[in-house]
Amino acid sequence: MNSVESNNNHVLPDPPNHPITSKLKKLAFQTLPLLILFTAILLGFTTTNYYKLHYLKFSLKSLTLFTPQKPLSTPSHCLLWMAPFLSGGGYSSEGWSYILSLHGHTKIQSFRLAIEHHGDLESLDFWEGLPQDMKNLAVELYQTKCNMNETIVICHSEPGAWYPPLFDTFPCPPSFYHHFKAVIGRTMFETDRVNVEHVERCNRMDYVWVPTEFHRATFVESGVNASKVVKIVQPIDVKFFDPVKCKALDLDSTGKLILGSEVKKGFVFLSIFKWEYRKGWDVLLKSYLKEFSKDDSVVLYLLTNPYHTDRDFGNKILDFVENSDIREPVSGWASVYVIDTHIAQSELPRVYKAADAFVLPSRGEGWGRPLVEAMSMSLPVIATNWSGPTEFLTEDNSYPLPVDRMSEVMEGPFKGHLWAEPSEDKLRVLMRWVMDNPAEAKAKGRMAREDMIRQFSPEIVADIVTGHIQNILGR
Repeated sequence: MNSVESNNNHVLPDPPNHPITSKLKKLAFQTLPLLILFTAILLGFTTTNYYKLHYLKFSLKSLTLFTPQKPLSTPSHCLLWMAPFLSGGGYSSEGWSYILSLHGHTKIQSFRLAIEHHGDLESLDFWEGLPQDMKNLAVELYQTKCNMNETIVICHSEPGAWYPPLFDTFPCPPSFYHHFKAVIGRTMFETDRVNVEHVERCNRMDYVWVPTEFHRATFVESGVNASKVVKIVQPIDVKFFDPVKCKALDLDSTGKLILGSEVKKGFVFLSIFKWEYRKGWDVLLKSYLKEFSKDDSVVLYLLTNPYHTDRDFGNKILDFVENSDIREPVSGWASVYVIDTHIAQSELPRVYKAADAFVLPSRGEGWGRPLVEAMSMSLPVIATNWSGPTEFLTEDNSYPLPVDRMSEVMEGPFKGHLWAEPSEDKLRVLMRWVMDNPAEAKAKGRMAREDMIRQFSPEIVADIVTGHIQNILGR
């Protein structure tokens, strides 16, 4: 039985009575593809990003062709996946990874797939950087027609976006909770607990999918009904992130030199993250600049993007170094580059291919998507051994970074929560070790790829998801 129907305390009012959701109460829903506008986007018909973005939003919004509810093609059941498919970022990448895993999976015979953008703002750069086959799939799945009472909805976003949303986004679910076969929340957090408000929202769902044992424990300890919490690991496209299928990207010409001097054929460390304190960029810079100098012929590339900040990363780094206890070595700084231009999704494997090792000393991760991408690319990985990454980091496949202590989150929506402070000293040791012991590091990288294939490949995760969906349909 749906959790909302079984608990009157959780019954919510109707979503706002706008043309889409009011018709959804009685009618089937099917996205109308505006193919002419889509063609204009793909061919560059519009002349500015502003108009292109609005055409994209209009084309892929739930503009519904309403018809009376009637029997649909077999199978009649639908899985409507609502996620920030057009945004980029963690939830977007994860949402796509599930859709690509499920699409065409041989065991999907009892339901059809549909998607809807939800949760974050659309990004034209992200959309235009998608491979053409993913764009085509988006158009196809936006057109799937479903009956509400035969549909399982997945709200793949942070709980603040679930109905009633705390910000402007398409509501998920798009009608009464109890109008659907089931409603599932897919979410995660990077701290040691879940907010009271989010616990309440999770308990409105029939199920809450989380990616790791770490999250299963923290959600239950925070008050989410244990019977609702299900671990569903995240897939990684091991065929796309395959080191034998791509050539290295020229990072020198892509990045901006911030510290040090140009290095020819040096050891390359790579880190990919959005620019926020949680990601531990300060820990990384301190450890790297204290451990290495110009004499080491080593380079650190930071592929980053803004998060509630501007793009002036170079000056942020220089200011940080100037105001820290880091002192320039006699021979000069070890080189630091920043890559702050948009890298298309199709080019990401080439970025990893250009590196010798990947490092991310973050204070907390929901999953750590760049980590599994790097591991799929057979890179040795150094990462904080806490939160989401504990699901896949081992001493055999990586270099787990010890935690010195837990610290309190000082600002933002998770103020008062705790997260990890990774060890700067141990990070120095590990980075030096990886550079000085390339044979061992490469062996760990090969083991990492084997583990990604064995545990998190699309076929493996699609089986897990399909099994859970079939259990719901069989209730």
